[in-house]
Amino acid sequence: MKKIITLTIGILLFLNGLLAAQSDYSFVKKTHSFRGEGNETLYLDHYSAKEKISNQPTPCIIFVFGGAFARGSRDVPKYMPYFDYLVKNGYTVVSIDYRLGLKEASQQQGLSQEEFAGHFINAVDMAVEDLFDATNFVLEHASEWNIDKKQIIANGSSAGAVTVLQAEHAICNGTYNVLNKLPAGFNYAGIIAFAGGIFLPEGDIYWQNHPCPIMMFHGDADLQVPFDRLTYANMGLYGAKSIAETLDSNNYPYYFYQFENYGHEIASDPMQDNKEDVLWFLHTFVRDKKAYQVVKEQKEIGRPEVKKDFGFDDYVRGNFDR
Repeated sequence: MKKIITLTIGILLFLNGLLAAQSDYSFVKKTHSFRGEGNETLYLDHYSAKEKISNQPTPCIIFVFGGAFARGSRDVPKYMPYFDYLVKNGYTVVSIDYRLGLKEASQQQGLSQEEFAGHFINAVDMAVEDLFDATNFVLEHASEWNIDKKQIIANGSSAGAVTVLQAEHAICNGTYNVLNKLPAGFNYAGIIAFAGGIFLPEGDIYWQNHPCPIMMFHGDADLQVPFDRLTYANMGLYGAKSIAETLDSNNYPYYFYQFENYGHEIASDPMQDNKEDVLWFLHTFVRDKKAYQVVKEQKEIGRPEVKKDFGFDDYVRGNFDR
């Protein structure tokens, strides 16, 4: 009996501690399904301020988690302080599910480069489609949630960063059939990518129409998402450096923050270390519609030089330890 009572008290204390930790945040979280049924159902978490900051509609940041299109979750605890910071500063945050198109392929042995590339194409396409579905759901509920439809920002980490950059490229070039899921003429008010890139089955990056302001963080020694570019046959995965070069040459607004001798930790570190930079981008590029081209380089004195020249197989092993 004493053991049962002790165990019960321990569970209650744990739950109370968990609730207390959640109550430290300034947001209210509500979960909604936005696509599918049963095992195929996708959910999103809507984070809004406990106390209304303003009667004006708020900008909304749609967040897409990372995990190499094979793992991850929309509500990982490490994201919560970042979401809380954004909510405290007047933003609604919506963190979404998406189908993990590489979950099975990442566990298979003996896949050829061509086979793996095919799975990767499919995974990116599915993630973009799910982001568009979630975006449309947010637009449909904008009045109910007091969201400004003209200030919807897509923000992602790693695979999520690839997804939001890929989505913007698709909108600007009309390259996805699922674009009809979005209202005619819709574009995001901004893109924020923590270690992301754009995948093209052929050719180089191009912008048929003017992209929204894009903010990118990337380490130049990233072994999971190329900092510059990775090409194979006619295909290419273009990282922040290549994307910034195309935006610069076309005189489009962007903010590129590069980290020398840093790897894939830049998929998450900026959510803690560069929150003020993110907020400045949101206030300046999105809210005030200022058109700047900003390039920042962070170099830690004494940080060792590391390998930066990676091939196709290196990136596959870097993501899936194969």
